[in-house]
Amino acid sequence: MPRKSTRLTFAVLATGAGVFAMLQSLIAPALPTVQHALHTSQSTATWVMTAYLLSASVFTPILGRVGDLIGKKRTLVAVLLVVLLGCLLAALAPNIGVLIVARVVQGVGGALFPLSFGIIRDEFDPSRVPGSISNLSAVIAAGGGVGIVAAGPIVSALDYRWLFWIPVAVVAVTVLIALRYVPESPNRAEGSVSWLGAGLLSAWLVALLLPLSQAGVWGWGSIKVIGLFAAAAVLFTAWLLAEARSRTPLIDLRVMRLPAVWTTNTVALLFGAGMYALWSFLPGFVQTPSSAGYGFGASVTASGLLMLPMLVTMFFSGILSGRLGPVVGAKRLLTTGSALGALALGMLAVWHDQQWQVALVSGVFGLGIGLAFASMANLIVGSVPASQTGAATGMNANIRTIGGSIGAALTSVLVTGRLQPSGLPYGSGYTHGFALLAVLCLAAALAALLVPVARTGRMTPSAHSADDPAGTRPEKATAAGRG
Repeated sequence: MPRKSTRLTFAVLATGAGVFAMLQSLIAPALPTVQHALHTSQSTATWVMTAYLLSASVFTPILGRVGDLIGKKRTLVAVLLVVLLGCLLAALAPNIGVLIVARVVQGVGGALFPLSFGIIRDEFDPSRVPGSISNLSAVIAAGGGVGIVAAGPIVSALDYRWLFWIPVAVVAVTVLIALRYVPESPNRAEGSVSWLGAGLLSAWLVALLLPLSQAGVWGWGSIKVIGLFAAAAVLFTAWLLAEARSRTPLIDLRVMRLPAVWTTNTVALLFGAGMYALWSFLPGFVQTPSSAGYGFGASVTASGLLMLPMLVTMFFSGILSGRLGPVVGAKRLLTTGSALGALALGMLAVWHDQQWQVALVSGVFGLGIGLAFASMANLIVGSVPASQTGAATGMNANIRTIGGSIGAALTSVLVTGRLQPSGLPYGSGYTHGFALLAVLCLAAALAALLVPVARTGRMTPSAHSADDPAGTRPEKATAAGRG
């Protein structure tokens, strides 16, 4: 039965997940400031982002699975405490090495996404689950936008260390409220953590994401990059074999093969490529001096304000999708969101001479993000057994991150492949990069058409059926993915 205080529970989940999403993007605009303050090189400073990305990718699905096994509230509180420690360590970091370690610790917070979705599924009335997931997805999406917009004013008015002091205060309060008011979920998965699967998953993710994020520094043809890609392929194959043979796999591959799951994950990969790459390169574009033939010479604060329409529209479209989902279906919302992303990026490729044009495109893309985020989460949650919610939503978040790394790496090749004598990229590099991202989002929209029609207005009976109360048989979950 649903527990009391679901509004307070939602507020706790939204705050925790929103802070983590904000931490993802908050430091990016301030990297030059961090580099100067800690007396380090640009290549070393980029590890502040890379370390966070790798840590989150490793811990998100693993701790999502741990929550399924030992209890989602217990795991949620533990993760929040680790994030609190990571933010405190970052705020006090005396050098770049300690800051990088702090970012690794903060990356553990990636598990807040799957844990939050799982708690909503377990604790809320089934009729409220899709709308609550849409609202939480809107908060997560908006959190990333808040990071980009807020970084400049915080650094200008205070200091870059306040990018971490503020989350320290917010997370500390969130932990106290979570301990008292978030109920422990009754559903438990059977078995234990497959540490072999966890180790192999961690290894292939690091081997894949590390060269994608560092190829611009190491060189695409370097032995490091080629060797790590080869290692990622071998480790991925070993992971698949280990999971297929395990009696208690970390990620149940039968669940990953469900039509609604693999198609939604494909969309997550492609849409994530467009979204994260745009977040990475649009601020640099508008901050470029107009003497380069493009750009506006905007400050960090001004470039964040140009992203403000994206923040506003992604939040409201995410909230709206919770109302539209039961009427039009998550599949249509996912397709529409991906198509809006493609439209916005296509417009940006040919239409970026004025600041108001960039702001308009930003708003259109935000509409797409809000619809896509909410519908992805609902499709995954509504299609998997209750005992697999954490692991499945964790993998979906991970796949979106992998897509973002791929999109950023490909865009970087186009943008920085040819430089002007001044050292700035040519405008054509950005144009080609935005066009590529538009194609990726268009591919995401086409992939969304393959998603089986889902009933998002209510939870699938398979999650709590009489003969399978824990929803442990993945083959029963397919009903959620089809009309």
